[in-house]
Amino acid sequence: MQIFDILILVAIAAVAVTLGFGLYSLFRGGDYARSNSNKLMRLRVGLQAVAILLLVVGMLWKATRGG
Repeated sequence: MQIFDILILVAIAAVAVTLGFGLYSLFRGGDYARSNSNKLMRLRVGLQAVAILLLVVGMLWKATRGG
């Protein structure tokens, strides 16, 4: 189960970092925001999906394996 713990923490950290870059892009504005905001939002949503999937798989693993 420890591998899931590590993967979940890494996924959550990746979401947080991507959110930070997105906020930076939003506040910077201009051409930088136009070219990066949408890409960063899509990346964040994808990383959130991975984090949720890891959480679900980890919970199922724990429920079936008795960890």
